[in-house]
Formats: sequence, structure tokens, C-alpha cells
Amino acid sequence: MSDNTLIRVLKAMMLLGIGLIGLGIYLHHSAAMAALGVRGILLSAGCVAVGMALSLPTKMYLTFVLMQREK
Repeated sequence: MSDNTLIRVLKAMMLLGIGLIGLGIYLHHSAAMAALGVRGILLSAGCVAVGMALSLPTKMYLTFVLMQREK
């Protein structure tokens, strides 16, 4: 896999992670999740957790790849 393809995949994963974080926040504030009780809290927290897992390591790896490109 070339560097450009890898960077595109990582950027897509990062955007997906940010989207999941936003979805989790939206779900946390919606009235439907309040009706679900604990399951709603777990659903919104799961979205945020998966989003964080996708977005944070990807940012670090992209930083390392872009730093190597500058050398």
C-alpha cells in the first residue's frame, strides 16, 4: 500500500471516529436515549468510545507519517 493510499484510509478512519463521537454526543442529549435509561447511556458512551479509539491513534500515526515525509 502506498503512502498516499494509507494516508487517505487513515484520514477516513479519523473522520469516521469524529463522526461517531458527534453521534454519541447527539444521542446523549436526545430525549429517546433518556427513555431507554441505562441502555441509552451505554449506547451513547459506546459510540463515543469507538470514535475515540478510531480517531486518536490515527492522528498520532498521521503525524509521524507526515513528519517522515518532510525529512
